[in-house]
Amino acid sequence: MIESFRGEYAWLSNMTPVNITYDGIEYPSVEHAYMSTKSHYMEWKSRCADGQISARQIKAESRGVILVADWHDIKLDVMRECIDQKFSQEPYKTQLEETGELYIQEGNWWNDIFWGVVIKTGIGENNLGKLIMQKRDDNRKQ
Repeated sequence: MIESFRGEYAWLSNMTPVNITYDGIEYPSVEHAYMSTKSHYMEWKSRCADGQISARQIKAESRGVILVADWHDIKLDVMRECIDQKFSQEPYKTQLEETGELYIQEGNWWNDIFWGVVIKTGIGENNLGKLIMQKRDDNRKQ
């Protein structure tokens, strides 16, 4: 099992640099692209696309944006599209294939029970890990 996206598996993180295009705008990571979709404001999207701002900083700043009305309905689909793009590119496509049949868990200590699993408690839905494993399966079918 891959317990978390640290150490030798840090490349699984949404913070990892990779070009992602969403709605015609290129972003420097999955995190940047995903966070950009939380708002319809072009100023926010431009800020997210700015390669000078770290993924961690964009994530922190995103907590202050006014969410699109249907955010909770679309966020899984947005993440799926970003994950599909990331793991269709090298070296990530090959690295993902090399995980074999390992269960991929986005273990965290910041209590994100939607995208991951809290390492301390083992509680969480692990939606990010599930999307990545689904992409691994899809890649194999192609």
